[in-house]
Amino acid sequence: MGVSITGIGSYIPSGVATNENFGQHHFYTDEGTRFPHENDVIIEKFKAITGIAERRYIKNELNTSDIAFFAAEKAIEDAEIDKESLDYIIVAHNYGDVRHGSAQSDTVPSIASRVKHMLKIKNPSCVGYDIMFGCPGWIEGMIQANAFIRAGIAKKCLVIGAESLSRVVDQHDRDSMIYSDGAGAAIVAETEGEAGILNHTSATYTLDEAHFIYFGESNNQELTDRRRYIKMYGRKIYNFALTNVPDAMKKCLDDSGHTIEDVKKIFIHQANEKMDEAIVKRFYKLYNATPPEDVMPMSIDKLGNSSVATVPTLYELVYNEKLDDHKVHEGDLVIFASVGAGMNINAIVYRV
Repeated sequence: MGVSITGIGSYIPSGVATNENFGQHHFYTDEGTRFPHENDVIIEKFKAITGIAERRYIKNELNTSDIAFFAAEKAIEDAEIDKESLDYIIVAHNYGDVRHGSAQSDTVPSIASRVKHMLKIKNPSCVGYDIMFGCPGWIEGMIQANAFIRAGIAKKCLVIGAESLSRVVDQHDRDSMIYSDGAGAAIVAETEGEAGILNHTSATYTLDEAHFIYFGESNNQELTDRRRYIKMYGRKIYNFALTNVPDAMKKCLDDSGHTIEDVKKIFIHQANEKMDEAIVKRFYKLYNATPPEDVMPMSIDKLGNSSVATVPTLYELVYNEKLDDHKVHEGDLVIFASVGAGMNINAIVYRV
């Protein structure tokens, strides 16, 4: 028996925000002082480090639950299943629905319940719930769906990662240029043969790392609305990821019984181009190997960091041959991996 992705779908917003869109922003340091550099210098350095040239934002009338629904519809259609046959709807996000122009997050009812409502699923035995696990949320949802199916309490699960980070960013913080919106969804089901999820690993580091990503006030201390925004200690996260993610990936691969030579693609959370490249290099170094040139597809240059949505949207783009020359073939061994708020890390070894 295998547990495999039998349908995949994504929603990539139509709104494009280029780096030049930030040219008129007033950026402040964490201490509330203006940067001494001109914005074009800040943006140029940002592009060199992150690899991001543009990102996607949802339209004002849409919300996280809407784009989660759009991706879910595509996954259900791709899997060619009756939506009433779903046993679980698991939605990974971190900030709920934040309506355009509002400062308040709305998480009641859950995003999963909203998606089920929009899908018009009547079956009450289809259980919907949300998971908040930082950027690794979609992968963790996949791990939970795998457990449900292998335990015999589910046959089909819908796992969604959706986020609208454009609604929770501080326009006076350089880090605001990283974030974007998007949604990806997968139908996970029992399949015959040896394909699907072969192994997984997860970890949560909180002794010193719990607050590396947090909610804080604007860097512009002249603002008085007390609204809070997504914040992070970038250097600490970078060092944390380079230290811990390669080890987690190695443990996951080793425990699967496969070798580094078997790996065809690595679908890693699109957080920062330089960081992702360094993680993969360190991962291969653990095997005294060098990563193949085409092993790591990247979408961050055009799509930015959409948190829980980066891995499923990246996989959908490659699976449907919509990203450069990247392809996956039946039987290929791939790795999904992510790191994010919590601080959480996870990985899956998966056979297409």
